[in-house]
Amino acid sequence: MNIITGKVWNFGANIDTDIIIAARYLNSSDPEHLAKYVMEDADPDFPKKLNKGDIIVAGENFGCGSSREHAPIALKAAGVAAVVAPSFARIFYRNAFNMGLPIFELPEALEIKEGEEISIDLDNGKIKNNTNNKTYEFKAIPEFMQELISVGGLINYAKAEIAKENK
Repeated sequence: MNIITGKVWNFGANIDTDIIIAARYLNSSDPEHLAKYVMEDADPDFPKKLNKGDIIVAGENFGCGSSREHAPIALKAAGVAAVVAPSFARIFYRNAFNMGLPIFELPEALEIKEGEEISIDLDNGKIKNNTNNKTYEFKAIPEFMQELISVGGLINYAKAEIAKENK
């Protein structure tokens, strides 16, 4: 069974890629460097408070703004296990899967409050709020996108495909 469980951190709607990782830190594409500054402009202490496996729950249009892939890289490197929101900006949506960051569309996302613990059941398309026992169904993730998540992103997927062809 494929389940992600973690503590929730809430952010509002229209969180753009400059909020996720500010442009002033883009002099490096090193994931560990970017992780130190993730969501810093929304909450300066967030990188210190975040624990590996925590989950961001946000409002609509998460990841809007510029198309840089640094945003999902920074989130993943910082230890964010998943992002749940009613909607995602189109390019961020694709970049997240390409980088192996699981994201889930859930219209009722903001019913889930900061500090609560949720479990995301990828196989059955359900999110359970372990704090209040409420269960939600999220929009199904296409099978290919699930495969990208399971292997850690598009580059790992491509390497595996090349390895299969060379056998």
